[in-house]
Amino acid sequence: MTHGPSNRPILLVEDNPMDLDLARRAFARCNPSNPIEVARDGQEVLDWIPRWEAGEPLPLLILLDLKLPRVDGLEVLRRLRAHPISQALPVVVLTSSSDEGDIATAYRLHANSYIVKPVNFEAFMEVAARIEQYWRLINHPPR
Repeated sequence: MTHGPSNRPILLVEDNPMDLDLARRAFARCNPSNPIEVARDGQEVLDWIPRWEAGEPLPLLILLDLKLPRVDGLEVLRRLRAHPISQALPVVVLTSSSDEGDIATAYRLHANSYIVKPVNFEAFMEVAARIEQYWRLINHPPR
């Protein structure tokens, strides 16, 4: 069974419970047709790779925080890009870090975008709506 962009999940990688709640509420308000799946640390993301190899649908998009327990976001990105099944997946870094070194490293590791998380809910809503609209409706992801 093939999964089109409209039913593939969005993988949200976030360990902070407040940021996770904010992101879930923002995406719920945007009314995305794609289910939101959550990984709470970097190792959980890497644990998805064998599941994708076994036939679970690849995510439409990965929203990746950088400051994660167990395996940090930049290392997750490095490993995703090194693995054939995930190397072409769209990865948007969505983090509180505006550090130039983090930004440069993320792009060097082939992040598709780098967004600094807004702290207020309304601003986050706007960012979530734009992310959802662009990556689900405008962009054409790999299958």
